[in-house]
Parts: sequence; C-alpha cells; structure tokens
Amino acid sequence: MNRERALKAFRREPTDRIPHGEMISNPDAIQYITGIDPWEKPRSAQKALITKYAIDVWQLPPDDTPIPKLPEGETYVDESGRATAKWGQEKTWHWDWGKQFKTIDDVLKYEPLKHMDCRDMEPVGLDLRKSVDELAKDFQEKLNKNRAANGNLALAHGGFYNTIFMWPLLTFGWELFLELGAGYPEECARIIADFSEFSRKVFKAWAKTDLEVFSSHDDICYQAGPVFSPSWLRKHIYPYYEEFWGYLKEAGKVVFFVCDGNVDQVADDVIACGADGILSEPYTNWREYAKKHPDKILMGNGDNRVIKTGDKDAIYAMVKEMAELGRDMPGFFFCVSNHITWDLPPEGVKHYFDAAEKYGQR
Repeated sequence: MNRERALKAFRREPTDRIPHGEMISNPDAIQYITGIDPWEKPRSAQKALITKYAIDVWQLPPDDTPIPKLPEGETYVDESGRATAKWGQEKTWHWDWGKQFKTIDDVLKYEPLKHMDCRDMEPVGLDLRKSVDELAKDFQEKLNKNRAANGNLALAHGGFYNTIFMWPLLTFGWELFLELGAGYPEECARIIADFSEFSRKVFKAWAKTDLEVFSSHDDICYQAGPVFSPSWLRKHIYPYYEEFWGYLKEAGKVVFFVCDGNVDQVADDVIACGADGILSEPYTNWREYAKKHPDKILMGNGDNRVIKTGDKDAIYAMVKEMAELGRDMPGFFFCVSNHITWDLPPEGVKHYFDAAEKYGQR
C-alpha cells in the first residue's frame, strides 16, 4: 500500500519490500481476508486489502457505491440473452471477434482507416478520430481521477490493450488473422500499417500527459511460445513497438510489456525495442530472464494453479522461491500473472499474501 514504493520499483530503485503488481478477480477472497463485503462496499473492501499487504499497483474505486451481484454459477445469461462467463465482479468478453468477417476476401477488402471510431469496440472504447491533443486531455483527466481515488496508497498507471498485434486479432478473429499473416504478407503489412495510425495517436497522446508508468499489451505469445515466428514479429510488429515506446521513453515514462503465454523467445527482442520489462505468465523461464535482464522489470512468476490447491506449504514454498529470485532485483514484483481468479479458494489466496508478507522484506 505504497505508491512511492511501486514507482521506485518501476524505476528500478531500492525499496524496503518487494511490491505487488496483482490482478485480483476474487471477491470471495477479498471478503475472507478483510471481513468486508466487496459487493456492498467495494472501495472499503479493496482499500482494506491493499492496506493490509504491500499491494502497491492497484486502482481503487472512487466510492462505496454497491456493485450488483452477478447470478450464481460459473456462467449466466446476460442482458443480451447470451451465455456469459463470470470474471470476479464483472463478466468476460464473448471473444467472438471477427464475426462479421466470413472469408479472407472480406479481410483483404477491409480498410481500417475508415473505422477509427472504436467507442463500441471492447476493450478499446476510444474515438480515435480525435486529435492527439484531444486524446491527451481525455487521458489526463482519467489519470487525475484515478490518482485522486488512490491517494498515496497505490500507483495508478496508464496502459493500452491494442498495442498493434491486437488490432487485426480483435478485428478479424484468430483464424482469419492467422491466415492473413501466413498467406498474404504484403496485404498483412498494409493492414497493420493502417492500424498503426490508431495506436500512434494513443501513444503520442499518453506521452503528453504526466503519467509515470505505462503498460503496453499485445498477446503475441501463447503457452507454447510466439504465435508467429520471431522473424515474422521482427518484420511486422517490433518496428512499431520501437516507435510507439520511443514516444513514451522520450517523455520520461516507464514502459512495461504485457503478454499472455510463454515469452522466452520474444523477451530479448521486446527489451531491445525499448521495454523496461515484462509482465507475462508462469510458463516463461523467469530465472533465465532475470539472469539476462537483472536491471529490468519482472512481473509474472506466481502461479494460480499452486494457489488453487489450497496447500499452505506448497503456496509458501512458491512464494519463497519468488522472493529469492526477486530479492536483489529492484524491478521485481510479486505477481500471480495467470490471475487471482474468482475460482481460487479464499484461504489459498490469503496464504499467498501472508507468505509474501513473510518473505517480501528486502
């Protein structure tokens, strides 16, 4: 619960404790740990959680306006009549990306620059017809509100989900994007170049704010490694990373890359593009990453599969190993990067945080 500790860690400066950069979607665990119902009093419950432990990267709700409880069960029928999976106190996306595209010909005819109003596109929600200055004003206002809600308890950072790879993925869906990328290299390059105009505005706008830390997300990997070959990524994706992150770095911002899966084969390239570090999942060989990049940010070697067992000894052993890896690495954060999901046992989540409290002293 210390904004400055998080900021120091992102800047790779010494801290008294290892901070947390957690993603928690488990209201039962929050209530179990704090004794406060996070549906009835969301701010009070979350504030009690981050005050009890060194959870320094967080966004508190602005007030205690109650959150309507979701129906019981893993899934429910939402207001649109569709089956929806629960995700903590929210619902997941339907992941029916590309439903309007039936064939690769539909994709090849698509002109991204005619569709820059993305207010209805999850999770972007932006009208990218706006100027860079207009977007910067919007981003600064949002950042100011988030900071006001957090005070000095936690760091509010900015971020963008669709750095570049996510644009064709979320527009066309997995299968058609993979067909485009593998079978139509020139057309793929043209479409990605058009989408880069969307992200270029976003990154230039954030560079104009007084933001300190930025998360740049792109799921270029899955559990087995990169979705496309490293050489494909070097041709089609990394030049944009270098450009976009350059705007932020020139403005003095810290940039960390966020990606699903196993980033072993891409980590060195991502760091070379200018990222200050990486948040990814426990499939990655984080010990090797730490050996290569001891001066970078590392968020990601906590595993929710261990927490799901509820086995206190196993959870403590995992956290002890995490702390041993990160104790002398100033950019290390405790992080269960495959998420503290709604289905983890509350007592297991508490064991995780208690163990971090025990082993997290630098």
